[in-house]
Amino acid sequence: MQSKQYFRIMLGRAHSFADECFEGNFIGADFGINQDLTDELPENWREFNAKFIPIYIENHPEKSKVAAGLACGAIHTISKAMNTGDIILGPTGQGTYRIGEVTGGYSYVDGANLQHQRNVAWLNQFINRDEMSESLRNSSGSIGTVSNLTRYANEIESLIEGNVLTTLSSTDDSVEDPTYFALEKHLEDFLIENWSRTRLGEKYQIYSEEGEIVGQQYPSDTGPIDILAISNDGNEILVVELKKGRASDSVVGQIQRYMGYVQDVLAEEHQTVSGVIIAAEDDQRIRRALSVTQNISFMKYSVKFELNDG
Repeated sequence: MQSKQYFRIMLGRAHSFADECFEGNFIGADFGINQDLTDELPENWREFNAKFIPIYIENHPEKSKVAAGLACGAIHTISKAMNTGDIILGPTGQGTYRIGEVTGGYSYVDGANLQHQRNVAWLNQFINRDEMSESLRNSSGSIGTVSNLTRYANEIESLIEGNVLTTLSSTDDSVEDPTYFALEKHLEDFLIENWSRTRLGEKYQIYSEEGEIVGQQYPSDTGPIDILAISNDGNEILVVELKKGRASDSVVGQIQRYMGYVQDVLAEEHQTVSGVIIAAEDDQRIRRALSVTQNISFMKYSVKFELNDG
């Protein structure tokens, strides 16, 4: 039996079509792919992107492959990857998420604001953003049309039932230390907010589109990339992965998979791909693994607290 999935779906830019979706019992996407995709939805997301990224770029020549990958990935997820019975969190624009359940397959509605649609039964149930754990709040608030929240299934179900979870935990089996997992989620947000003041910010910029950051938790076919950045000269794409309390071998393997995805799908012909792993403590196992690996470096962060007289 297929497991239930959980997604946050943006209902138009700045929730502009939220009321339309709620009233019409659907979710959808557009992105200028103006054709019926009924016979164009392979199981594999990468196959879909390989065909439609060039079409997207032809229609939007000012956009990068990174923006194209985000758009095509969102269309495929909504149109194909979601299953009947999956749960949708639809932002209302008022600090809450309305809960819905996918009830039907893909349909193309020519001329609609969001023409690639799925039927959704919207329930009269809402989750208050303030009641979410910080990790879920950050993931559900990430930039992009689609955010897969399945790893927070237990917390979401608890919130739907009206219970607020307070236990610090991680649903990632590779996490060895939940304390570092939580701390390094704060680090991710700190890096995003203070990027220009860091050593990485001297050479790289986080990917943005139309003034909005799209390089945080960038979706790939092996999971979300913590931070995706590009060098100031545009010739190098950087994959940033935070250790988040996970086993060293898991982190090294993960960043290699992310870099492979970026190289195969997002990088232009003139661009190289590199990576950096950031952790709270020096890690000899990571350093040994990276000693025989090209284009991945290791950085250690430190946190300083200062107390002053009132």
